Amino acid sequence: MTETTSKILVIKLGALGDFIQAAGPFAAIRRHHSDAEITLLTAPAFSDFAQASPWFDNIEIDTRPGALQIGKWLDLRGWLRSNNFSRVYDLQTSDRSGFYYKLFWPGSKPDWSGIAPGCSHPHTNQKRDLMHTVERQQEQLSMAGIAGVEAGNFSWIDTDISRFGLHERFALFIPGGAAHRPAKRWPIRHYQDIAHHLAGLGIQPALLGGREEASLLEDIAVADPLCKSLAGKTTIHELFALAQKAEVAIGNDTGPMHAASASGCKTIVLYSAESDPALCAQRGPDVTILREGDLSDIATDRVIELLTPEMKQNQT
Repeated sequence: MTETTSKILVIKLGALGDFIQAAGPFAAIRRHHSDAEITLLTAPAFSDFAQASPWFDNIEIDTRPGALQIGKWLDLRGWLRSNNFSRVYDLQTSDRSGFYYKLFWPGSKPDWSGIAPGCSHPHTNQKRDLMHTVERQQEQLSMAGIAGVEAGNFSWIDTDISRFGLHERFALFIPGGAAHRPAKRWPIRHYQDIAHHLAGLGIQPALLGGREEASLLEDIAVADPLCKSLAGKTTIHELFALAQKAEVAIGNDTGPMHAASASGCKTIVLYSAESDPALCAQRGPDVTILREGDLSDIATDRVIELLTPEMKQNQT
């Protein structure tokens, strides 16, 4: 039975992969509270994407006050209390978002789904941190009375990618990731080899990443004149739209790979010992995870073996 509640708050701050994997819960909350006004508290990077989605009525940016920014904390507290939310779904479940529950003191607190001590609908599984993000959030919502959380559906995204001037057949390369975790990046030479291989099949390598990764993408692009770097040029909407039309997406364990996998694109994700796919692996209908303790131990041929048959079948 659908529950009608006047005002609902959902908290999801990031990062990109986590935000994308919360799409199923977002949709389930929207369906369960079909007549409610639902507000998302999130980070600036996700505001436009969330606003265009079918899940929320309002988007509020979390200013993330620092410990000594008393004025900003008071502003956040005032906003939370004045909105009279009847229920809050804390899908971030971090120390920060859990602290927001305390900001309602000394007044009455809304129903709260999360891990904040004393909340009305706690996720009580003590092994929650050993669960994959998707199953963990499904269980959290189940304990709050929302069952049947499905995989995220992004079919509502219909974005024109013609401005990128890509060839009809192209593949996505996502070779970046957190700069402070270089062990999560497959060596450049391997991406160069794959780019050269695909270009030889008439498939254009399109290289994706942030502006700060422009030099990395350019180093890979020298592998073949057909390569094209889109460093810093894509929105979240465009990540999905590109993946929907790409022949394959190849990349490290980083946020944009979650967009590729969730879009339905054939996706190959490369993992090292730095992250555990059991907890955070990309999900989708055609996802292959390759993992070695050291990423350099994943040979180029292993990736080529995964993509060559399909690529050759589609070769014109």
